[in-house]
Amino acid sequence: MDQFDKTMKFSVDERKEENVKAVLTNVYNTLEERGYNPINQIVGYLQSGDPAYIPRHNEARNQIRHVERDEIMEVLVKNYVTKEING
Repeated sequence: MDQFDKTMKFSVDERKEENVKAVLTNVYNTLEERGYNPINQIVGYLQSGDPAYIPRHNEARNQIRHVERDEIMEVLVKNYVTKEING
């Protein structure tokens, strides 16, 4: 069986999840404060990996660079599913 035929497991522990939430909160608030559309900027960063989408103000860029993009996406998807699908 080829390695690409197996389903891989990925998990972010609770401590990392809280860190991701804190970083995203700071990034979101910083983007709003600077007059950007936070959703568009965060999506741009997640798609490209280019930290230029996130301002340096309030250490937002430094903070988000220390969090893996896949961890951010997992937290976002988990929260969406929990609130919107599982209600």
